[in-house]
Amino acid sequence: MGATAVATLCAYALLPAASQAQTAGLDASDLPQGAQMLLTADNLIYDNDNNTITAAGGVQIEYNGHTLVADQVTYDRATSRVMASGRVQIVQKDGNRIFADEIDITDNFSDGFVNALRVETVDKTYFAAESAERSGGRLTTFNNGVYTACEPCREKPEKPPIWRIKAQKIIWNGEAKTVRFESARFEFFGMPIAYLPFLEVADPTVKRKSGFLLPSITYKKELGAGVKVPYYLALSPTYDLTVSGTYYTKQGFLAEAEWRQRFDNGQYSVTVAGIRQQEPEAWKANTVNGSEKTRGMIGTKGQFQINPRWTFGWDVLAQTDKNFSRTYKIGGFADTVQKSELYLTGLDDRNFFDLRAMHFNIQEDAPTGRDEQQPWVLPSFDYSFTPDEPVAGGELNFDVNMQGLRRETLSLRTPGGFSKLDGAEGSSGRLTAEAEWKRSFVTDGGLVVTPLLQARGDAVYTDYDATTINGITNFTTDSGAVGNEIRSSYYRYMATAGLEARWPILFSTSSASHVLEPMAQVFIRPDAPYQGKLGVPNEDAQSLVFDATTLFERDKFSGFDRIEGGTRANVGIRYSGSFANGWTAHGLFGQSYHLAGANPYAQPDLVNVGAYSGLETDVSDFVGMVGFATPGGLALSAAARFDEKTFEIRRTDIKSAASIGNVTASLQYAFIQAQPLYGFLDDRQEVTGVAKVRFDENWSGFGSGTYDLESRTLVSNSYGVSYGDDCFIYSMTYTRSKNRDTQETSQSFGFRIALRTIGDFGTSSGELDSSF
Repeated sequence: MGATAVATLCAYALLPAASQAQTAGLDASDLPQGAQMLLTADNLIYDNDNNTITAAGGVQIEYNGHTLVADQVTYDRATSRVMASGRVQIVQKDGNRIFADEIDITDNFSDGFVNALRVETVDKTYFAAESAERSGGRLTTFNNGVYTACEPCREKPEKPPIWRIKAQKIIWNGEAKTVRFESARFEFFGMPIAYLPFLEVADPTVKRKSGFLLPSITYKKELGAGVKVPYYLALSPTYDLTVSGTYYTKQGFLAEAEWRQRFDNGQYSVTVAGIRQQEPEAWKANTVNGSEKTRGMIGTKGQFQINPRWTFGWDVLAQTDKNFSRTYKIGGFADTVQKSELYLTGLDDRNFFDLRAMHFNIQEDAPTGRDEQQPWVLPSFDYSFTPDEPVAGGELNFDVNMQGLRRETLSLRTPGGFSKLDGAEGSSGRLTAEAEWKRSFVTDGGLVVTPLLQARGDAVYTDYDATTINGITNFTTDSGAVGNEIRSSYYRYMATAGLEARWPILFSTSSASHVLEPMAQVFIRPDAPYQGKLGVPNEDAQSLVFDATTLFERDKFSGFDRIEGGTRANVGIRYSGSFANGWTAHGLFGQSYHLAGANPYAQPDLVNVGAYSGLETDVSDFVGMVGFATPGGLALSAAARFDEKTFEIRRTDIKSAASIGNVTASLQYAFIQAQPLYGFLDDRQEVTGVAKVRFDENWSGFGSGTYDLESRTLVSNSYGVSYGDDCFIYSMTYTRSKNRDTQETSQSFGFRIALRTIGDFGTSSGELDSSF
């Protein structure tokens, strides 16, 4: 045939139905019976003497989504072998590409031989070999093979990839879904850096496969050098298990296991770990780590979506001592403050429900007693409801809060000789319900007037231990013992009538627009019941920050345990501007005035929460903030609180951030004046900087540091460099921290190497610790 021959043939006319199976994983049973193929070739030659059929010249065969291209394809009927030669290329149905100089294989592809083979999988992994053999329909052996997950350089195809594995044999098991390397060496930028007698990894197409994961290393002076070897078991598509063993040269063998299971509506996990320390004396004397020998933990996390509105979950830790999980960096349970909780939440439009039980663990080595002073919160409940329809033309909102606490050990501190009882031993509880209504009116002149009505009721219960009762009875403030009434139950209420007026004024030019908004509020209410009575617990309102963000809050206490009473006015002016060049600016400045009744922020409580807040005088400190942003990626903001008489700075926070070209940086400065009654005897002043530089598409570096200006201490600093592309990630970090009080310094070095499809290698927690 001199002209192009195009024919649609039965599967057995040229090649049997199975002859276009995948070289890597299909046999005849995988293909549909009676399927047809489309053959295109320059010449079709029937050789009856040799019992062969040959397609020659621009051969292209399409069959069941697979495509074969070659210079020549010959089918030997006597031996049932298919031979393709000359620029052979197979494009499989799943997108994988196979290139070879010559293929000699049986008609069902169960056995065969390939010369000069190259495979490109759809997930961008690459095999190459001098030759390959296929046997049993499932096993492909690459001789003198190369494997990598790095895409070849288009400009210089001969250039070695970032990493590759060369092996005497690469065995690809299509049934077990594994790739085994024998007599292999690992090369980095073409240079051999490691010899591997054997290595087995999951088939690149497999996302979950049982087997050993890459080990990791760690070091800490008290632990010694450690090597962690994890083993992953893919037991089912919905659940799996990872077991790990870490051997420390000083402390011995640490065993870990994590079980994970997924469901249609959620998932959960269970983690267990334990060790019998060989050298507890390696730790400092009189510490938690040094006084324990047999140590362990069990932790579990879970979350389930009951329906689109409701979620149920938990995060619970139980351990033999308070610092085990943090010491051995158990994944998910190593935070210094570890919160165990069980919760049920619901969210529907503007309505919210949250019910949870909580307990806090302070994980630290020092026997300070802080962990024992943490309460059990049984329960914590929040509910908020806002009707969809207006009520009397305005918005009505209902809020309910409830908390019950049980603490086993009193938390009483005396910084600078001033008492601060921030945790009572015994039980307490509170139920709060409140309703708020507000409606805005806009006058013809643009004045926005918003009246507000609010009502609240509380029921408080206490059952204090004798130690707490004695502490409260003898509690003193700077003005002596006051308000030490203790009762088993308290009932209190609060009603508020408020009015807010805002008058936004727009100034506009051809290049900018400005909005000035004078604003004033007044809230009229009676004094808060039991105000200044130290026996009323304060658990959730122990922090108080008065600044520009809280100036116009109706109640500036941070929680429900304290109530703002008396009549108060808040006055200020807000500004916002936008400019034609893309700049924007904003600002706020104002002051708060206590007009009548007892000032709640001047009344003592067990933690002296109102002291130095700027609200304890009838005329408050000034508060203000200003900020701007540019289209070039620069932003700056400054906030401060100033003394109402001398204008001395009491508190300030300055932040800046910039993203210019390949550089991203931020700088923050904070200053808080001394608050002795509140537990801080000295001024606090520090500056923190963070910067990241991208050198090119793949390389970047970062640095950060925090400097305490008062103690002249570099509290922490860290540096790092990283490289990342589609097949390889490398990072190295250095971190140093110094305790402000003890001056104890710790340093850590960390590295991570991630090879796509192979795994991660490095320090188990991203760092190598060396404390001294």
